[in-house]
Amino acid sequence: MTSETAKLTIGDQEIELPVLKGAEGEIAIDIRALRAQTGAITFDPGYANTGSCRSTITFLDGEKGILRYCGYPIEQLAEKSTFLEVAWLLMNRELPSANQLEQWENEITYHTMVHEDLKRLYASMPKEGHPMAVCAAIVGALSTFYQDVKFDSPEIERRIAAVRLMAKVPTIAAYSFKHSIGQPFMYPRNDLNYASNLLHMMFATPCEEYEVDPVIARALDLLLILHADHEQNCSTSTVRMVGSSQANLFASVSAGISALWGPLHGGANQKVIEMLISIQDGERSAKQFMELAKDKDSGVRLMGFGHRVYKNHDPRARILKQACHDVLQRLGTSDPLLEIAQELESIALEDDYFVERKLYPNVDFYSGIIYKALGIPTDMFTVFFALGRLPGWIAQWLEFHGDEDKKICRPRQIYIGANERDYVPLEKR
Repeated sequence: MTSETAKLTIGDQEIELPVLKGAEGEIAIDIRALRAQTGAITFDPGYANTGSCRSTITFLDGEKGILRYCGYPIEQLAEKSTFLEVAWLLMNRELPSANQLEQWENEITYHTMVHEDLKRLYASMPKEGHPMAVCAAIVGALSTFYQDVKFDSPEIERRIAAVRLMAKVPTIAAYSFKHSIGQPFMYPRNDLNYASNLLHMMFATPCEEYEVDPVIARALDLLLILHADHEQNCSTSTVRMVGSSQANLFASVSAGISALWGPLHGGANQKVIEMLISIQDGERSAKQFMELAKDKDSGVRLMGFGHRVYKNHDPRARILKQACHDVLQRLGTSDPLLEIAQELESIALEDDYFVERKLYPNVDFYSGIIYKALGIPTDMFTVFFALGRLPGWIAQWLEFHGDEDKKICRPRQIYIGANERDYVPLEKR
């Protein structure tokens, strides 16, 4: 906090509001006393200009294309770290020692099984149901299996809940896929790392051995790292908002999964693949599609390009672009959709229309292509996004729990409906 203030004039009243500064020089006007002093509120649809909290977890600068977890550049973490190490970092704000990381990995490994009664819940859900809806329901149901987990539980209990979530959500996600295709659930294996275990539960069957390609497992681990946290986005804000009512961790994360499901948020990478399919089925070239995308009246929308926050390159997309090419080369994959995607990318990077508007391929564009190459079903794309975002949600919920400024979230509104009027009896209407 600084001694600087901002002056606000409303009619003949002038007040001073404190100015806050963040660790990277961000400036915020503290309006907590605004309504009490003036009776006025701010109007900010989508909260795009509203700081809801002070956080020590993630910093991003959309103008410069910077993303850091607890001060560490995403480029360094993507190259040198693992997803579980990043998860520890987000929850503890420091990188673990060798002993801490080993203990953390062991805790996750030995909590991956889910209660047999929980597995029976899948049978009550339609096989064609979207896996995000299934995952949200099952994660919410964890509250009934671990009823001792409450918002005000001792710190050790909250930490155990975090371990359980990190360990069990991959199992829950894989089971949602197995349920949809009528295959038996595969138990987690303690001899596999986090990403390899997830792939094994997804694609193995009891009929034969399934060997996980370490290159593919590393590509998946990288995707999870890049999605681990992203400041106060829609789903993260949802987790914090639900937690503000003192809902427990499982209920809060279940709500976050539902928020992530939307096509404007986590569902964007699924929309990328659907766009590529539409180009293929529409029997038009990528060039023709991009020309239509320039026309606002065409109804054609370009998915996977540009970003609400990043006004420059998405730093995650630059990392995934190389990973995308590595995976495709490793798999030797030949897929018309992937060829269309590569052509769209080439056009967007060279066409002045897209360059001037900074419509570069974003993380959803490349992640969708990689998931498609790995054989992940389109409906599961957003589920994998949720798996990546899980440690960020947990870290944000834990941080909110210890925030001295925390209070239940309750936005205001500007009422524009009818003025006071008298009730008219039914026979007189």
